[in-house]
Amino acid sequence: MGKLDGKIALVTGGNSGIGLATAKRFVDEGAHVYITGRRQASLDEAVKAIGRDVTAVQGDVAKLGDLDRLFEQIKREKGRLDIVFANAGMGEFVALGSYTEEHFDKIFNINVKGYVFTVQKALPLLPDGATIVLNGSVVSVKGTPAFGVYNATKAAVRSFARTWTNELKDRKIRVNVVSPGPIDTPAITAITGNDPAAEEAFKTQVVAGVPLGRMGESDEIAKAVVFLASDDSSYVAGVELFVDGGFVAV
Repeated sequence: MGKLDGKIALVTGGNSGIGLATAKRFVDEGAHVYITGRRQASLDEAVKAIGRDVTAVQGDVAKLGDLDRLFEQIKREKGRLDIVFANAGMGEFVALGSYTEEHFDKIFNINVKGYVFTVQKALPLLPDGATIVLNGSVVSVKGTPAFGVYNATKAAVRSFARTWTNELKDRKIRVNVVSPGPIDTPAITAITGNDPAAEEAFKTQVVAGVPLGRMGESDEIAKAVVFLASDDSSYVAGVELFVDGGFVAV
């Protein structure tokens, strides 16, 4: 018996990193998982890596038409959705004084607008007692330099989780946030400009602030998401669970 036997789950951004690791864990625990991503080739690779009980739907969470198409397919094929892991996101290093409207809109459209409308459009498919997990970040409380717009999006995610916990309480739908610390994912390569030296310097800098002395792994976040999505966390609602090697607490 798995912790998610018979459940239908959605993982946005499930084609790599934390999303892919979580989709694998969901399947291992008995769920059928829908994954999304903007690149079809990456989705195809993720489907092969997961191996079974997975459906990939290409789309951009910042585009409401893509979300409509996603949920129409889930409704047609499964009729319901028990778990939502809103995970798709991105970040860029840009310091105050160098913000542009393009940078601001891109980060907020994916990290906030994408989360808001993923959840809102999923609601008609969610039965009472469903679970929603939002992917946050330690930067919601840390104020990392040159990451201000991204930091603000993750603070917004925490705020929405608290509000939605109240708004969905009559339906017993639990909303929680998992907030990773420094995790060794392909996203680090992207935000450091595909520069190996810059990536190594970044990792060295952040690890210096982690009491456990290392980067985390995507699967360590996935395990926490399974906890929040399952009945193991039946009395947990509205929390921001930091999975960060002690980065925030110490």
